[in-house]
Order: sequence, then C-alpha cells, then structure tokens
Amino acid sequence: MTDENRKIWERISAYAEEVLKDIDPQKTQVSVQLDALRPVMEEIAKEKNMSLEDVFILYMDLASEAGVEAEAKFQMDMEEGNGGFSSMANSLQ
Repeated sequence: MTDENRKIWERISAYAEEVLKDIDPQKTQVSVQLDALRPVMEEIAKEKNMSLEDVFILYMDLASEAGVEAEAKFQMDMEEGNGGFSSMANSLQ
C-alpha cells in the first residue's frame, strides 16, 4: 500500500468509525454502510480529481489489502509468541 493510499484508507476508516459506530455491520446492508461513507468518499474524489466510483473501487481494494496485512501480522504474532501457535495449543492440553 502506498503512503497516499494508506492516508486515504486511514481517512475513510476514521470517518467510518465515527458514522458507523452505532450500526451492527452483521445486521446492516453493505449498501447502507457504503451510503454512510459517501460524504468522505465524495470529498476524496473531488480532492484527487477522481470519480466517486473510482474512490469506491480504491476503498474496496485497500480494504482487501488491509485484511491481508492484518492476517499476515496475526500469523506472524502467533508464530513468534511462545514458540508458535502449535506450541501454544499443545500447552493447553
């Protein structure tokens, strides 16, 4: 993820935390959640001279990338902690 894309991701994520804080993402349609993010995406589109659709696509790509990064970090943490996940699981027996 480039620095510029990371800033966009962090900006949309911070906005999402504020406007979506009272919504249950499991019970709320994705379209409703995305509609709530529309204002910040429109701002970014205007600032970056992009279409709203392009910002939406970029956001979805960045969300996927962030998910992969989070999973990789989780896996690394599990391997490093106490000799790895297998060792941790075996110690619980």
